[in-house]
Amino acid sequence: MNILNKIGLTLGILSLGSAAFAQNPSVTDPSQPQASAEAVNASWKPSLVKDGIIDKVPHLNKSLGFSDIREIDAAWKRRVWRQIDVRQKQNQAFVYEGDEYSGGGSFVEILIDAVKKGKISAYGVMDDRFTTPLDMDAFDKSISGTEDSALVVDPITQEETWVKTRREFDISAVTKYQLKEDWIFDRNTGRMVVRIIGIAPMIDRTDDGVFRGSMLMFWLYYPDLRKLLANYEVYNPQNDLHRMSWADFFDGRYFASYVIKTSANNARGAKFSGDLRGLEEGEKAIEVLREKEDDMWQR
Repeated sequence: MNILNKIGLTLGILSLGSAAFAQNPSVTDPSQPQASAEAVNASWKPSLVKDGIIDKVPHLNKSLGFSDIREIDAAWKRRVWRQIDVRQKQNQAFVYEGDEYSGGGSFVEILIDAVKKGKISAYGVMDDRFTTPLDMDAFDKSISGTEDSALVVDPITQEETWVKTRREFDISAVTKYQLKEDWIFDRNTGRMVVRIIGIAPMIDRTDDGVFRGSMLMFWLYYPDLRKLLANYEVYNPQNDLHRMSWADFFDGRYFASYVIKTSANNARGAKFSGDLRGLEEGEKAIEVLREKEDDMWQR
């Protein structure tokens, strides 16, 4: 091949590459600001310029689907409910306000945004079996702020009237998350498999400034939610570069939590007590699960 043919071939390849770039929006133009995760906060404004000195690439994440466990391979199963307290040090990612990799919002804002945009269905606080999706009015009520009563005095008549006011939804009031998960011993792989089935945020309720307790807001079916969480990355308090998606965060069980209920000898569905004794019972329940895997190998 002579030099003219080589030049012609090179120009042809360059022209084809340019056409492919123009037709394929997934190819990134290095001269333009990098794309960020889809915004979940209306007040979030992404940077219109290159924010930093690192030549970043788009973070396009996808979650690999879990293979189903055949019923004939499931030798043993137990259902567990556990609680995540975002005030624990290991759970700082849940309270991070957000950046370009998390859609500009915290974890609860990602969940609420997904429901409002119809990406996933929400279920009622008592519906952790996911039987009836909430309509948008019911969902809006579940995320509405708390009601307070204030005594208002008319400056002219001096008449006193109690007026109800509703506060705006405060993301900092979401202090806990509840998980529903299955522990299954899979004969095919010879190990205990843990799968999250549902997740529910919990909000602190106050009355006249007095804490009344934490209440469930809604349930989400995790296998559907997991596909969406792969698009949003988790804040790393140690290194801004080494981050993972929320799907990897839950799959790898990087959160701190404690057990509040199991299906073992619990026909009435009672929870462990909320004191130190309840925490000890939860730890014993997890120890039983760990020992069960060893027992299955010995049979």
